[in-house]
Formats: sequence, C-alpha cells, structure tokens
Amino acid sequence: MAYKLFYALGSAAMGVRVILEEIGEPYELIQSTIAMDQPRPPEQLALNPNGWIPVLIWGEKAMYECAAITVFLCDCHPEAELAPAVDDEERSLYLQTLVYFSNSVQNAFQLNYYPDRFADTPADEQSAQRRGNRRLRETWKVIDDQIGDNKWVLGERFSAVDIYLFMLTTWLQVSRGHPSVDEFPNVKRIADAVLPRQSVQLVYKNWIVEQVNNN
Repeated sequence: MAYKLFYALGSAAMGVRVILEEIGEPYELIQSTIAMDQPRPPEQLALNPNGWIPVLIWGEKAMYECAAITVFLCDCHPEAELAPAVDDEERSLYLQTLVYFSNSVQNAFQLNYYPDRFADTPADEQSAQRRGNRRLRETWKVIDDQIGDNKWVLGERFSAVDIYLFMLTTWLQVSRGHPSVDEFPNVKRIADAVLPRQSVQLVYKNWIVEQVNNN
C-alpha cells in the first residue's frame, strides 16, 4: 500500500515517518508547515480543518491525529511487529501510553509553544507557558515511573510507543524552560536506545547534527 503524509520538520509527522520507514511501505511526503504565520496547503485543510499535521492519506481515505495514525499503521502492518495484537496482554498498556502521550504530554507542550490557545489575553500567556513547563515535568515523571526497569516501554518488546517517546523527547528545549530529558533516566535510556535505529537516523538526521553541534 502506498501512503502520502503531510509533513514538516519538527512536527509529529516525523514520528509517523519513522513508523512508515519501519513498516517498509512506499510513501510520499507532502511538505507543509507548523509555523503559525505561514499558510497550510489547501488540500491539508480540506482533510484536517485544524491545520495540524500529520495527515495520512491512503487511496481515497485520510486521517489525522498522530496517536490514531500510529495505531492504524501498526494494525494494518502486523508483520512489522510494532504493536501488540488486540488480544495480547500488553495491548492495554500500549494504547494507554499512546493516548497519554497524545492527550497529556503533547498538551503540555502546546501550553508552552502555543500559549495563545489557552490564555484569554496576551498578558496571561506567560502564565500558560509556565504551567506547560510544570505539566511537562509532571507528565514525563509519570512515564519515567511507568517504565521503571523495563528494557522498552512495554517491557522486553520494542514497539511504536518507543518511537513516539523518542519523538516527544526531541521537542524538549531547556532554553524554553522545559525539563531536561536527563531528569528522567528511564525515558532517556529508551530514547538513547531508539536513536541508533536506521529509520530514526534517516528521519532525524538534521536534528542529530544539531545536537552534535550544540554539545
């Protein structure tokens, strides 16, 4: 099956692209943007009026929301072994963690990056940003504790949840008041283990170069 993906650097679409690489199906990237002062492609807005990415297209169908796309792709391609089967005992933790990433961790990032969405007036935006940073620390602590001594988020099995975790850690910027990933040793351990994968090295090559140059 061939896919099309509305895509921009620094966006959640990068995580979806890693999954597409892991699956090995052909795909096409359609360039978009996450910049607030730049227009979105009309075709993207027709599929997702929120203007957000990723948006995945296959055939005549399309969907948005990163966690939903992750579940969809992994279930459509079980041969990639990126997700527990529906009747697997780890399925509940897999779904729980993906939704927590989407609803809680990503929401905390939005508070910091897009405070105007949460504040009544511009004067209130700094308060929203500070709350976002506190919420980032709270939510990442929940995930760090959940991981514990596990090799991967779900235990001994690598999955799309680990890719999603890595993607979210790349958004952490101490310069914005975010907590450092070093505060969450279990999260960092898994992110570091995901980094060498060929799919991640391809998709995140520019980000990796930036990290090297900044250290």
